[in-house]
Order: sequence, then C-alpha cells, then structure tokens
Amino acid sequence: MQRRTFLAGLAPSAAALALGSLFAPGQGRGGVERLPAGSGYPFTLGVASGMPGPSSVVLWTRLAPQPMEPLGGLPSAPIAVRWELAEDEAFRAVLRSGEVLARAAHAHSVHVEVEGLPSDRRFFYRFHAGDASSPVGRTRTAPAADAPVGRLRLALASCQHYEQGAYTLHREIAATDLDLVVFVGDYIYESSNPRYRLRPHEGGTPQTLAGYRRRHATYKLDAALRDAHAAHPWLVTWDDHEVENDYADDASRFDERSPESLLRLRAAAYKAYFEHMPVSPSMAPAGPSMLIHAHHRWGQLADLWTLDNRQYRSPPPCSKTGRAGGQALINCPSIGEPARSMFGNAQERWIGAELAASQARWRLLAQATQIAPAGIDTPVGRSLYSDGWDGYPAARARLLGAIAAQPKGNVVCLGGDVHRHVAARLRADPLDLRSAVVASEFVTSSLTTRGLSEAMTALMLNSNPDMLHARSDERGYALLELGPERVSCNFRATPFPVRPESRIATQAVWVVESGEPGPQRDA
Repeated sequence: MQRRTFLAGLAPSAAALALGSLFAPGQGRGGVERLPAGSGYPFTLGVASGMPGPSSVVLWTRLAPQPMEPLGGLPSAPIAVRWELAEDEAFRAVLRSGEVLARAAHAHSVHVEVEGLPSDRRFFYRFHAGDASSPVGRTRTAPAADAPVGRLRLALASCQHYEQGAYTLHREIAATDLDLVVFVGDYIYESSNPRYRLRPHEGGTPQTLAGYRRRHATYKLDAALRDAHAAHPWLVTWDDHEVENDYADDASRFDERSPESLLRLRAAAYKAYFEHMPVSPSMAPAGPSMLIHAHHRWGQLADLWTLDNRQYRSPPPCSKTGRAGGQALINCPSIGEPARSMFGNAQERWIGAELAASQARWRLLAQATQIAPAGIDTPVGRSLYSDGWDGYPAARARLLGAIAAQPKGNVVCLGGDVHRHVAARLRADPLDLRSAVVASEFVTSSLTTRGLSEAMTALMLNSNPDMLHARSDERGYALLELGPERVSCNFRATPFPVRPESRIATQAVWVVESGEPGPQRDA
C-alpha cells in the first residue's frame, strides 16, 4: 500500500519536527527594515520569473548579500523590497509596481504574483532594496485561453550537476528566442562524485534547511544560470536530487534513514526549493508536502502539465520493505502490482480528467523521466531499471490508457533524468509492437551530468524498437517549436564534460505531425 506523506499521517512528534522552526516567524525586532547600510549588494542570486498565465506572472528574487551565511548575511527582521514591471527596458512605461516584505522565515526570498496584465505581452521587471537595484529580467504573459496562437517555442532542460560541467548550454538558452523554459528535475544535486568533478560544491551533502539553502545559492551564483532565468519565464518540476537520490515518497535508499527522517529532510529540501524558484506564493510547502503539479494553457495551441514523479511515488518493486533505490531487475515477481504508482492515486485521477477535458491543439505532459520502455534483453531475461517507468508498468499502463482515451490525440510527453536525448513512440501497450501508437515522447539529455556509455545505449536501442533515437555521450537540451500542424524537436548537444568554451550543435531534429502520433526524423 502506498504510504501517505501528509502531516496527518505522522506521529505528533514527527509532525512538530517537520514544521518546527521551518515556519516559525522571524525573531528580530519585529519592525520592517530597509536594507542595512554596508551589508553589500543584495541581488547576488539574480532574478527570475515563472508560471505565466494569460493575465499574470510570478516574479522572484532573494536578498542575499552573503549567500553562504545564515539568512544571506541579513538580520531577521522583514526587509522592504520594491518591484516594477514595465513595457520597456528603460522603465519609462511602468505598468505595475509595488512593495513586498522579504521575510527571514523564507530566507528573504520574494515571490510576487503580478495580476491584471494584458495577455500575450512581453515585459521587463526589476527589484529595489535600499539603494540597490537588481538586474533587469524579461518575462511575458501567456496568450488568452481562447486565442488562436501560431507558435510556442520552449527549451526543455534537466539534470544540471554543478560539479560535472559548466553551464554553457544555459548561455545559449538565455540568448535564444523562447517563450518558456521547462525544467523537469534535478535542478540541484545533493550528492557528489569526485571522479567527474570539475568544480566543487560549497560543502558536503545537505542535511538541513541551511545546507539546502547554501546548495541552491551555489547553483544560482553561476552567471549563465542567472542569465537563463532573467531571459525567460520558467515552468518547473522536480525529480529526486532536489532532496535525495532515488527517494520515493517517505522511503529512502539508505537503511539508516527512517520514514520520519526522510520526511524531515524532505521538508527542509522542499522549503529551500520554494525559496529559490519562481513559483506562486500559494505553492509554499507545508512541512514535507508541496503541491507542484499544475496545468498551464497557451491559447488554443497547447495545454501543458507539469507532473510530480517523486512526492507520491510508491517504493520500487523487489526492494527491501520500506526502501527506495534503483536497481537492475530480471524476473521480479512483484513488478506488475497494480497498486504501485508513480504519481499517486490523486494525481493519476487529476491528469486523466485534465486530458479528457483538453480542447487544445496539442497536449504536453512534462514529467521527470523517460516513459518509453528502456529495458535490455539478456540471455536470462529482460533487465529493467526499477527506479524508472519500467519499474511501474501498471502505472504506465494507466497513464497511456488516459492518453489513448484523449479524443483529440496530439499528445507529446516530455522528460529528463536519463542523461540522453531520446525520441520515442508511445503505444497503448508499450511492450506489444502490434499495439497502436498513441503519443510521442521527447526526452532531453542532461545539461552537465554524465550519461551511460554508448555501448549500453546501443543495447538499449536494439532492445526497444520504439526508441527511435538515443544518444548518451552528449550533454544538451531540447529546443521545441509548436505550431498548429507540427511539433519540431531540435536536440542541441555538446560532448561531455561541458566546458565554458564548448561548442553546441544540433544532434538531430525530429518532428510530430498533427494527427500522426510518433516522431519522424526531419529530412
């Protein structure tokens, strides 16, 4: 049975510890302060925007003149932050402005949900604290829900291990004409691998809220990542490394970590994630729970859903009772258990209903990992990796059933996690080549994190005819352009490891024609 992660399901002491000091009010003088003189430049972590709607967008920054110090080197009293959103970069035509409080309880982060904006428009924004002004960011609103739209251009990105490469790909993303960046997980890495380290994290594996805040600050201090955030609005979801490798709900891969301990860790990690992401203030976590899956509309052209593969996931099959952790499996007797879920029952019902109701030309499902089968045939049976969708075949069948039932078709699934560019067909029964193709899938490679060997990838391709394209040797992102009649996916890539001077090129281009599920190689 899937274990619940809500506070009501915890022992009273665990619930108190999960909420505890994480959400306690600031302990300062209580009054609002200006930025203390001499504290240093407060906008070291940059600015960002996200979640654009037809009349709204979220603006983000965090005051942190000393980002590796507790509370960024600031006092615990709230600090007044002014914001402006304008139609021009010189801010001669300011459309909206206001003042908010950056509170110590949220590490002096700011999430401003600006509403009442005209649809399908581009804007500039900035923040002020004391006498300091932030960099200028660019953002936009989505088209009106009933608007005919000719184009949606987005970058799909994932897996940016700071230690394993430079963020050269983010420089290109920042300079590219885009409507959105869709980031599908592993924004930070909690872990390290000395064998592939090009630049170090600021410390060891985070175990506390302060540790996760420092880890996020390390990533945000990279200029290329800050530029990519400032250039475009982002839609985000997470995978495992934002908390702990391979965790599933309240299950850890480590024997010494109890469910209560994992939930405490998750509460700290989710809070730090919220504090550093351009998401709605309404998404602030409650202890170890944070609602991140959401529906986004791009006029009549596209519905896009960000989905959560980790928070409600059942532990993988054939693992120790109560343990998570991926492993290669052959002939696992419990793999087909119908109760095992990747999204959790409530999220499964929600996305099924959303798909059934969608009237858009295209439907994009953005989630963390590859849906198409990736097992490898061996002389003793098919080897499956338990931490991916191959380990949850009943849940995958339910998802593909909901996709197949969508009356208007045109479903494209987007993923990351596996550190390879992938174009694949998705069938109603993914292991039966006679089954109908019901959707297309594009998976982005990692931005920096190393991938499988090409020999292993070749075995995977030979064992899975619906994997039409797979390359694990290059790092990259996917540039997608949607129009009424087709979706084009340009896999941008560069060899591992990524260095500041690395050159980026097109690895391959695949397209999906309206009414014809399954990618085709672009001529």
